[in-house]
Amino acid sequence: MPDDAARGEAVAHDAVAQDALARDAAESESALGHAAVPPDATASYGDHPDQVIDFYAPRDASGAPGGEGRAPLVVVLHGGAWRAPYDRGHVTPFADFLARRGFAVANVEYRRGAASGEPGEPGEPGAGPVAGRWPETFDDVAAALDALPSLVPDALPMADLRRTVLTGHSAGGQLALWAAARHVLPAGSPWHLPRSPELRGVVALAPIADLVRSVELAVCGGAVLQLLGGEAGFKRRREAVDPAVLLPTGIATTVVQGRADLTVPYAVPESFVEAAARAGETVGLTLLEDVGHFPLIDPAADACAVVAEEIAQLAW
Repeated sequence: MPDDAARGEAVAHDAVAQDALARDAAESESALGHAAVPPDATASYGDHPDQVIDFYAPRDASGAPGGEGRAPLVVVLHGGAWRAPYDRGHVTPFADFLARRGFAVANVEYRRGAASGEPGEPGEPGAGPVAGRWPETFDDVAAALDALPSLVPDALPMADLRRTVLTGHSAGGQLALWAAARHVLPAGSPWHLPRSPELRGVVALAPIADLVRSVELAVCGGAVLQLLGGEAGFKRRREAVDPAVLLPTGIATTVVQGRADLTVPYAVPESFVEAAARAGETVGLTLLEDVGHFPLIDPAADACAVVAEEIAQLAW
């Protein structure tokens, strides 16, 4: 009988796991199945082809230019485990969704890992494209944010830079939290800001927000170790880019996380929120039950409306 009971529990566990995987696949297909939405303007912040920002003007639900006066600016940093195949294209429907909610939107591209077979620092061995380029990925995010005040007046003249909210999904969530913490970096860092960035806040979506916990859980197939150049690079570089270390920031921060996320498990942002509390800072946590990784950026999902509301809470 004990063996039968154990087998029954194993079968039930397998069924639950299969259901979770099926839901994750369906959510991914939905979020990534939308047609790309072309921007209203594009500007370069450097000479590399990936050093560009797409801009979306606020519009009404029908797609026509909408709103009066100045609109808050939402800066979007896409995810994709810092890997080359995943560019800003997959979040253009999300950017358009935010624009239809009355926001001016800047969708930032940045250099990601070398495609499989290209030269580049491989970090830990693993199949597929390498995650990130060191230090170019971080150089680009810093440069893009620094360039926005000079680019926005021409690209989005209706945008109000005084009401800027930074958001990012998954790996982009890590980059968003990091970009908002550059003033916490040592003065000798090439990315250091002498004062905190002028942000209304950060809304991090299923962020890879604690790099140690992410390595422990092998998030995104070991992407964090690849990003930082393997075990040795992780030890040297982690404290310069780990949001869980660069605290407190003094900037309003909210994390939105799906409880059913299989890509970035809840334990990762939870660890970041706890680290912030230990540093004396309160980070908001909006935890969505029965929601996985991708609905947060899927205009067809209710979770995406929750994200827009969290951004609005800070922007307006």
